Amino acid sequence: MSEEKKEELQTEEVQETETEVITDEVPAKEETVESVKAELEEKLKEAEDKYLRVHADFENIKKRLEKEKYNAIDYASEKFAKDLLAPIDSLEMALAAEEAAKDMPADELLAKLKEGVELTIKNFYTAFEKHDISTVETDGDFDPNFHDAVMQIDSPDHEDGQIVQRLQKGYKLKERLLRPAMVSICKK
Repeated sequence: MSEEKKEELQTEEVQETETEVITDEVPAKEETVESVKAELEEKLKEAEDKYLRVHADFENIKKRLEKEKYNAIDYASEKFAKDLLAPIDSLEMALAAEEAAKDMPADELLAKLKEGVELTIKNFYTAFEKHDISTVETDGDFDPNFHDAVMQIDSPDHEDGQIVQRLQKGYKLKERLLRPAMVSICKK
């Protein structure tokens, strides 16, 4: 055999071997592609499941916060209401004391009732103070933002537009007006 033919045969064998190797690898690549595809589909399912769980958790939290918000609004004045129970109790005790004091002289009964009413008013102001409720000042000049002038009178002791007399107290919650003070003002 000539050397040229030997080289041709060797070249053909090498090419056949390479072809075999390549054809052997193709099925391996197909299996790899399928396994990668299956792995990616599994990851996609896991991601979808995780998304659905997170979304459900988010919806549950949203509903719970909404419920808590409405409860906070509904029961916002609970502390204030509890603080008003003491003045109510004082008034009820005053009425009960009147029944027990039938044998007491009228002057003594009246003094005790007055003391009970003063204590009740004090309890109210204590509750108001705890919740930043204050009275509207009525000394000095008329302010239409805080006072309601219901009448005008002549007064030699006051300047024009000054408050002469408070007819009903006004109240503020922090800086917001709850009720204006009803006053009479000087008109000259």
